[in-house]
Amino acid sequence: MKKNISICFLSFFFLFFMSMVNFMMMIYFIMNNMVIFLEWEVITLNSVSVVMSILLDWMSLLFMMFVLLISSVVIYYSKSYMSSELNLNRFIILVLLFVFSMILLIISPNIVSILLGWDGLGLVSYCLVIYYQNFKSYNAGMLTALSNRVGDVFILMVISWMLNYGSWNYIFYLMFMKNDYEMYMISSLVIVAAMTKSAQIPFSSWLPAAMAAPTPVSALVHSSTLVTAGVYLLIRFNLLLVDMLFLKILLLLSGLTMFMAGISANYEFDLKKIIALSTLSQLGLMMSILSMGMPDLAFFHLLTHAMFKALLFMCAGVIIHMMNDIQDIRLMGGISNYIPMTSLCMNISNLALCGIPFLAGFYSKDLILEMVSLSNLNLLIYYIYYLSTGLTMFYTIRLIMYLMVNDYNLMSIYNLYDEDYTMLKSMMVLLFMSVVSGSMLSWLIFLNPYMIYLPLNMKMMVMYVSLLGGFIGYFVSNMMIYSMNKFLMTYNISSFLCLMWFMPSLSTYGLNYYFLKLGQNLLKYVDLGWSELYSGQGMYYILKNYSIFYNFYQVNNFKIYLFSFVMWMMIFMFLMMMIL
Repeated sequence: MKKNISICFLSFFFLFFMSMVNFMMMIYFIMNNMVIFLEWEVITLNSVSVVMSILLDWMSLLFMMFVLLISSVVIYYSKSYMSSELNLNRFIILVLLFVFSMILLIISPNIVSILLGWDGLGLVSYCLVIYYQNFKSYNAGMLTALSNRVGDVFILMVISWMLNYGSWNYIFYLMFMKNDYEMYMISSLVIVAAMTKSAQIPFSSWLPAAMAAPTPVSALVHSSTLVTAGVYLLIRFNLLLVDMLFLKILLLLSGLTMFMAGISANYEFDLKKIIALSTLSQLGLMMSILSMGMPDLAFFHLLTHAMFKALLFMCAGVIIHMMNDIQDIRLMGGISNYIPMTSLCMNISNLALCGIPFLAGFYSKDLILEMVSLSNLNLLIYYIYYLSTGLTMFYTIRLIMYLMVNDYNLMSIYNLYDEDYTMLKSMMVLLFMSVVSGSMLSWLIFLNPYMIYLPLNMKMMVMYVSLLGGFIGYFVSNMMIYSMNKFLMTYNISSFLCLMWFMPSLSTYGLNYYFLKLGQNLLKYVDLGWSELYSGQGMYYILKNYSIFYNFYQVNNFKIYLFSFVMWMMIFMFLMMMIL
């Protein structure tokens, strides 16, 4: 046990210390407007040099600081959450491998080392999703790994397209290759790769499935790091992507992802899946504002969202622990009476997610929505943005109603306690950041003060849709959801909305049904059919029928049997004579 504690503490202190170092460096870099580009020559053979390059600027340092902070807190949290785990060392080492893959991806200006980090993320994420070994985890792990393989293949194609440029340091080619046809191809491939990693439509189904992983993994991987790798890649490639047709398609797809996740979260009853769908919704928001040409805002929202979403997952983990490992929110209720500190963290992170003023989410979300109001875009995108914001409030209020307000529905005798100080300490760090990080980052990232001038109603539009979503969430949570469905929609429409627009089915059975059907037909008609008839089985039938025929003569007519024997001998002798 001592060894387990030591690896947790060691990892926590190392990562936390590195996070603080990165923070100090980032402040220094921003104040002096510095960028450091390091090249380490690994090996030189004649004229071939293998070089590992590292890019340190304020963006990579800030993102690294957030990743290291969240991972250190999650490892400290795992010490208590995974205390009954026999192989805790293996779990911590997997998490550390994940963090180092992420850091490799963040500091790489080189597409090959990005592929290394990208693949490391996919591989370690697969190992973490199947950590609790059962069929559901294996299915979820395969869906996760194979969806991410699509992105890896696109990155490999980018590497092969960049062979013409003489180097894989894409950072050098962003400016002067802007209108080049090859760069157009490269940027299209990068967009598709980012869509797979950040789970945009049509690759959305893996993110809720990946909730089969342990909760600390969900807090680190599926809220703040892995899913934001695609967004970060597009932020780095942003100079290329401006004025591309594909970027307009990405805007539509990410807006639809945001909308679809918001609707599905209102139908879901699994606590972790609701939070996963809210992550998907926020990823849609980041990708859409990125495709409108505002990478700084996307990065800002990425960082603030990482904080409160990791906290939300941690609170969910504590609640699932208390509830005897049950995740169904219909069985929970009234927990604010019994575990007040966890409920406090849960509510504050939920409110930050909704964009309540002066919490972390408000600064980034409000700024994004005001820039959308200010930009020259069509009504469809505008409606999708604001409807999705209302839906965020909707499912948050519904979650709070089910968890905090309703009666406790699990069992007659229960013991809910709020004294797991290891978990509480780690949650307090993120609670502080969920309140403070929004204002802190808005002062750090945007060097010039911004002033967005809009009419009063458009300025207040965020408040209107949030309040409306909150009221609807409250009323719907109070009445039976079935009665609402009876009035508003048919069973088919509600099942379509509930099942993420049938995306999980389409990306599993939809892809493999026809191939499996073809395989079944081949097996049935070729392997077990004609090929059997013309080879072993057919020969066996012929020999069997002949032997039955001869056996009939042998048993019944001795004269014909002897005659046939003589005939055989004569034929045999004739053949021998012919040969000789």
